[in-house]
Amino acid sequence: MQYWLMKTEPDVFGIDDLATVGTEPWDGVRNYQARNMMRDQMQIGDQVLFYHSNCEMPGIVGIAEIATAGYPDDSAFDPEAKYYDPKSDPTQPRWYRVDVKFVRKLQRTISLAELKEEQVLADMPLVRKGNRLSVMPVAPSEWKHILDME
Repeated sequence: MQYWLMKTEPDVFGIDDLATVGTEPWDGVRNYQARNMMRDQMQIGDQVLFYHSNCEMPGIVGIAEIATAGYPDDSAFDPEAKYYDPKSDPTQPRWYRVDVKFVRKLQRTISLAELKEEQVLADMPLVRKGNRLSVMPVAPSEWKHILDME
């Protein structure tokens, strides 16, 4: 089992939205490094820290689970879609997605400010300056420490 953190903006699709629908395709990722993780590394059953970004209090708000292995993001092929990419070809897809399943909301938001104060998390990509990836790995020790903060 692997652990991940996935960022989303709560006014676009937040933890409450995921709780309502149960499972949702994680589409629209247009960063090659994040795409490679979803396509090549994420497996069914991997656990996800659900992170709200670009909001009043950015932080970890819930837990989700990878429900499917990576598969082509067909929104890239649709000229009417928000995430259309004219260079993506269905025979050689450029972009991938996974489906994410709701597990639970955290008892409270664990804020980015709190996470930055934890020395044990200093190497976590989320707290390092300049890291803007929306999908990132989480070490098992970081996962445990974060959940202990709940």
